[in-house]
Parts: sequence; structure tokens; C-alpha cells
Amino acid sequence: MSTTICVYCGSREGAQPQHADAARTLGRLIGERGWRLVYGGGKVGLMGIVADAVLAAGGEVIGVIPDTLMRREVGHRGLTELHVVQTMHQRKQMMAERADAFIALPGGIGTLEELFEAWTWRQLGYHDEPIGLLNVGGYYDPLLQFMQCTVDEGFLSPAQMSMIDVDDDASRLLDTLAAKLAVPRGGEDLSRI
Repeated sequence: MSTTICVYCGSREGAQPQHADAARTLGRLIGERGWRLVYGGGKVGLMGIVADAVLAAGGEVIGVIPDTLMRREVGHRGLTELHVVQTMHQRKQMMAERADAFIALPGGIGTLEELFEAWTWRQLGYHDEPIGLLNVGGYYDPLLQFMQCTVDEGFLSPAQMSMIDVDDDASRLLDTLAAKLAVPRGGEDLSRI
């Protein structure tokens, strides 16, 4: 069975062209590896760019979109599969259930909320899939600095912080996640976290 990468990213392209370039590169690499993408099902912004790049590289794309967004005509109708659900909770659950790993590209509050939920679920032991942060042009540097503050202040353990792999290169990040997928996971001592 093919590896499925869940990508969280913006429904806008952002102010810097490098964000769209990174989404295009990540999508192409996922497709070239013969992997599958699961994402929020949109045709706009970085979401549409990463999906189109996977498809152009011969990969499969599974989109999951709430009915309210589909009715606004932002759903991508050219995907391998498009699931229309009723709520954002159903969307996130369906995406997570299909994922072997997670990656966050630049995005706004929705992207951050999805990233933090996947991270929280991991530290609670609801899943043990690897999580990557594609730090395009240092976009996530301020967030990572803040998260280090939560470690320094005792609200987040170093083990919890280390659950996120950060890289500014899509190929290296995919290699890191692939290596973690190849190693049997589980059995983590959650009492240390």
C-alpha cells in the first residue's frame, strides 16, 4: 500500500512566491515517490497548488472538504477522490485516519490549528505518525521560538518538542519522515512526555 502524506497548508498563496514554489515542489516529490496526498480538498491557494503538483507527477490525491466550503465552489473537482463531509471535525478526522505522516506548509489559523491538533494527538498517544514542518523561508521561525519558550517555561517537554521534524527542504523532510515510517514505532513511554 502506498504511503499517504497529510498536508496542511494555506487556502491562500501568501505574500511570498517561495510559498507557492515550496507547495509545488512538495507535491511533485510526493507524486514522484509514488505516494498519495490527503489534504483539505480545496482548489485555491497552496492547497490547490500542492494537489495539482501531486496529480501532475502521477500521484493520487484524496481531498476532504466540508459541504459549506464545497458550496462556495472552492472544492477541487479533479482529484482521485473527493469526500464531502458535514463538519470540520469530520474533515480532520478523515484526513488523520488516512495519513501515514503529516506535513505543514505555511498557512494561517486553520493550518496552525490542524498542526497543533495532530501534534497534541501524537503526544497523547492517539497516533504515532511522524509530523514535519516545512519551514519555507523561515516562515515558522517565530512559532518555533515561541514553542521553545513553552519548553523553557515548563509547559512543554523536550520530548514533546522533538515530535516535530523541521526542515526548509522538502526532499530532506520527506526523507526524514520516510525513515521514521520504515522504523517500527509505538511503545513510547508517554509518562516521560
